[in-house]
Amino acid sequence: MKRHFRTLKTILFTLILALLGGILFSSAGLPVPWLLGPMAATLTGSMLGLHLYWPSRLRDTALIIVGYSLGLSFTGEAVGQISSHLLSIMLMTILLVGYCSLMAVIVSKLSGVDYQTVLLGSIPGGLSQMITLSEEIKETDSSVVTIFQVTRLLLIIFIVPFIAVKSAPSFNGGPNISESFAAEMFPWIFVFAPLAILFAILGKKVKLPTAFLTGPLLITAALTATGIEGPVLPGFMLDLSQFLIGAHLGLMFKKESFAAQGARLAWALVSGVLLLAGATALAFLLKAAYRMDFITSYLSMAPGGMDQMSIIGHEAGADLSIIAGYQLFRLFFIFFALPYLIKGLFSLLGKKKT
Repeated sequence: MKRHFRTLKTILFTLILALLGGILFSSAGLPVPWLLGPMAATLTGSMLGLHLYWPSRLRDTALIIVGYSLGLSFTGEAVGQISSHLLSIMLMTILLVGYCSLMAVIVSKLSGVDYQTVLLGSIPGGLSQMITLSEEIKETDSSVVTIFQVTRLLLIIFIVPFIAVKSAPSFNGGPNISESFAAEMFPWIFVFAPLAILFAILGKKVKLPTAFLTGPLLITAALTATGIEGPVLPGFMLDLSQFLIGAHLGLMFKKESFAAQGARLAWALVSGVLLLAGATALAFLLKAAYRMDFITSYLSMAPGGMDQMSIIGHEAGADLSIIAGYQLFRLFFIFFALPYLIKGLFSLLGKKKT
């Protein structure tokens, strides 16, 4: 009983800290304040050695909300538009992963960290997948992979919104949402909400990547594309999802990890900056090829998580279906195909050394 009380007390303390961060960022007029504010607050608290805890179920709930919201953007017209991008989606994914492979060679030579570890630490959009893979491959250092991956994610989430502000002057515009909450939500929410939750659970069982995001996204997108449209969520629910995800992200970087791998942090930052620069160059290429707005092309190529990039895209009024199309393909490619390609590459490298 005492243990449960202590856990609850820690969650409440983390909640208050994250809330203060959100309020501070919102008052300062910073972009996506309810994502960045809680994230900055819990990250700072973690670095100061405060005892913080955020249940993964809260983050999973937020992912279901984001997945559902993303699915609503997959109208019949949007699906047709994504179809016209299929070749580009595949090409851009290959180019980005290829760029990571070359970048890892440079960072490895300069830092002295082995190539395999740097490569797994640099691959975008597959944080948990790359960490798990590094634990399976004996030649890599999973603690360094974790530092590189988490640093990349935090760096990108803090930098991308500010670039988005310059690219989209109407930031925080997003889609207009009706004030008549009850009229808009009911009764269809009682159809879509259970389906979103069900497909999140099913996705977890069949090992979909980021199942609590992709499961609801796929079922909502399928229904929306066939003309069965669900209700648009009110702004406060989207802010809540940002808050729940932001508090979780800030706790990914542990003080102990920083102390143990502090010397590698500088190279993790270099790797993250180079990756962001390469993705930006590809975004300009994509913008020129399709004459789309830069914020959409940029968030489509940004090497962060699909949930965070979509949240930023929603706030900036970007084309969510295009962003989700590029990010989703890369997520599935990294989850299903890349591990086999990497293991094959590492096997060849091992034979060369022998």
